[in-house]
This record gives sequence, structure tokens and C-alpha cells, in this order.
Amino acid sequence: MAPYLGSPDEQQERPKLRQIHCSGSPYEIGFQHGSEARHQVSRTIEFYTGMFKDTAKMDWAQVRELAMDDYEPVIRQKWPHYHEEMRGVAEGARVALADIIACNVRTEITFGLFSDGCTALSWHTAASSFLAQNWDWNEAQKANLVALTIDQSAARKPTIKMITEAGLIGKIGLNFAGVGVCLNAIKMKGADPGRLPCHLGLRMVLDSESREAAVRQLEAFGVASSCHMLIADASGGIGLEWSSADVQKCEMNAAGQVFHSNHYLQKHPSTGPDTNWLADSTFRVARIEELAGGLVRGEPSAEALFEVFKDETNAPGAICRIQKGHSTSATLFNIVMDLKARRAGVTLGRPIDPDDYLELAFD
Repeated sequence: MAPYLGSPDEQQERPKLRQIHCSGSPYEIGFQHGSEARHQVSRTIEFYTGMFKDTAKMDWAQVRELAMDDYEPVIRQKWPHYHEEMRGVAEGARVALADIIACNVRTEITFGLFSDGCTALSWHTAASSFLAQNWDWNEAQKANLVALTIDQSAARKPTIKMITEAGLIGKIGLNFAGVGVCLNAIKMKGADPGRLPCHLGLRMVLDSESREAAVRQLEAFGVASSCHMLIADASGGIGLEWSSADVQKCEMNAAGQVFHSNHYLQKHPSTGPDTNWLADSTFRVARIEELAGGLVRGEPSAEALFEVFKDETNAPGAICRIQKGHSTSATLFNIVMDLKARRAGVTLGRPIDPDDYLELAFD
């Protein structure tokens, strides 16, 4: 059931989530993405130009140089199909390849300095396998989100449906095989350019035929910087807590659940504890577990889980986050995936006051 979006007049005034369908070779997929989202890609570059300057004290020329010196050669050698897709995005959007590489490795360049705050869950039951999250970031970037459908049949890879920032080739969503992925930022210094950048890692998950295959692929390459990926399919979910040096796993509990926010839940002997930089991160992971606990007597539904993500307890640092006071980000979208059914509901904006709703589904 779609959330209430207001009267017809109110709906016309609210932002909409741009939908783009891409197919063909990696370059062709990228070119379609870039050309159809040209304005959003340009605004994404503008957004991160300002964000790097304000947060990391780096100008965009420095960011581009680091991206091209440290990451572009490795991506071109190890994952040439991703390089080709990013080249296509750049040419379609009429921007430099360095701009697109920089946006796709932004997490690695800042060592996690960008302070988004997301809350996620995976829940496997006899009837369903849910994967859901609120993705929180600066409100200025909401207008640059796009819904990408990527038909990769030419490469014999699953078709992907994901929500991403325009210009980024990997983000949050699901694929035709019923594999889904969510992301939580972790603030731990260190990056290894020889390993797979975080957002390309998310894409690798969505290129996979199963949760187990995705985990094997990621473990083979390692992820370049700190983050948490919550990966699930019809058989259940697993959390992978990455640093630039190791990975630790968050397995399903007795109820088939995994919960996560923005700090390490496992010990990382090779790196030590993280900074737990958002004081509300501990609260949110405990709160979502508490709210889910209220649903365990019956089979959870997508509608019931969506209600969980409306929770404003501890605002502004709530599950449904508000950009106010000390909180520099807000919930920009919610996604609730049912991976057995291979469908997802996406709500643009804060779930308590949504701007748009889109259903992602495979026949």
C-alpha cells in the first residue's frame, strides 16, 4: 500500500523520483544514465564540490586528482566493466571522467568524514525475506536521487533496480535474482586504493546471483574503506562490517534478523574500535530492534516495517531523521524490499511526510 502523499495539488508541488532505464554494454548503460540524468549528475558534482570543501577542506581539483591518481588505474585494471560504465556516465553527462570517478570513490577520499546516518534491517521468516532502510544524507542531495533500472542481459548478469545518487553506479536496491543490499556509513580512518571502493562494492552485490556469491566476491577483493553492507536474498541476510584492513560479519539472530546503524557492532582486531561519531547511532540500532520486537507475534508485512521507519523518537537523531540543530542530515528515502517476492516500495523524503512513492518489481 502506497503512503498518503497529500492532495493532488500538494502532490504536484512535491519533488518526484526520476526513473531511468538503461541497457546494453557497460558503456551504453553508463551513457544512458549520464545523458538522461545530465542535470542531476552536474548537481551531484556541485554538491560534493561544496561538501568536500566544507568537511574535508579540499577543493574539487584536489579530489579529482586523488581519484585519478590513486583509484582510476586500479579500477581500470581490476574492474574494467565498471570503468567503462563510469566513462559512459561521464560522456553522457558531458563531464570529465575524473568527476565521475571522484563521486564514486568519495567515501574513500574522505575516510568517512561525511556524516550521514542510516538505519537498516534484514528479517527472514518462513514467508518473506525483508531488507529495508532509511537512507539519510544532506537534504540538498535529495533532488539528485534517481531510480535506475539496469538491464544487463547482454552480459548475462541480473537486471538491477536501485536508488542512487546521479552519477554513482552502485547504491541501494535489489536485482532479478532477489539479491538486495543496504548501506550504513562507518567513520573509521584509512583507505586502501588496491581494494574495491565502497560504492562499487554495492554494485558488485547487485551483479550477484545470490547472497553467498556476493559475499565471496567481496571477500576476494576486499573493500577499500569503512562501511557496513547489509546483504540479503530469499534465504536471509548478513551484515558485512568493512574497514580498509578487515571485515567482520553480523549474522542473523534467532529470529532471522540483522539490525545496523552507523557504528561497528563487532570487534575489529586489526583496526580497533571506531569513533561511534553519531551519538544517536547506538540509540537507533537498539530502537529499531525494540520496534521490530513488537511485530514478532505475527508475520511482519512491508506496511508494518514501513511504520517502523517512521519512528521519530530521539529526534532529530531518530530512525526517521530530521536535518535540524546538531543533525546535518535527514532521511532522503526509505526502501522496503521483499526479496522472496522480488519487489520493493520506495518512498522519497521522510517516511512521516513523503514526497513520492515508487514500486520496484520484477515480473
